[in-house]
Amino acid sequence: MSMHHKVLVIATAGALSLAAFGAIGCGPSGPTAKLAQITPGDMPSGADWAGVYYSELYGFLHLVKQGSSVSGKWIRPPKDRWGELNGTVTGDTIRFKWVEHTVGAVGPNSKRDGHGYFRYKRPAGDNVDDQVVGEIGRHDDEVGDPWDAIKQRNMAPDLSSIGGSGSRDLGGGDWDGDSKEKGKPEAPQAP
Repeated sequence: MSMHHKVLVIATAGALSLAAFGAIGCGPSGPTAKLAQITPGDMPSGADWAGVYYSELYGFLHLVKQGSSVSGKWIRPPKDRWGELNGTVTGDTIRFKWVEHTVGAVGPNSKRDGHGYFRYKRPAGDNVDDQVVGEIGRHDDEVGDPWDAIKQRNMAPDLSSIGGSGSRDLGGGDWDGDSKEKGKPEAPQAP
């Protein structure tokens, strides 16, 4: 295959991916958007997208799947940012749109957004954990920053446990619903 033909195949795949992405309601990307040049494959035997995945940088990512749609939320380890994603599954690939919120911030710099993709991977060997491997990009870009995470065993995804409600958005609460003051006696009230 000539170099010109390889470029044409990649460009055609990118155009098809862009058309499919626009068709699912995530909106068309701009003319200069950087898209991942990937072709979806089959999921590993018995694999399931639903679960909780851990990355040192992004923390715990909770993913749920319904039909070909996937939703997810994550909270970074310092608990200073949380995010959410929505996308479409095709085999071992998810293409998604994401938004990440800065806890306690308001205004135009309080959130970042973009697009991204994950591939579902099962490393060779016995007793290994499945992984998601991908990238996120800013705004219309789908590539830029790597995101690799390991699927956690015996953890069920719980999207409601992350962000999006009351004092938790403002840095209050401890993200698991329990009060840090539990078990302490009440302070005396002033008359």
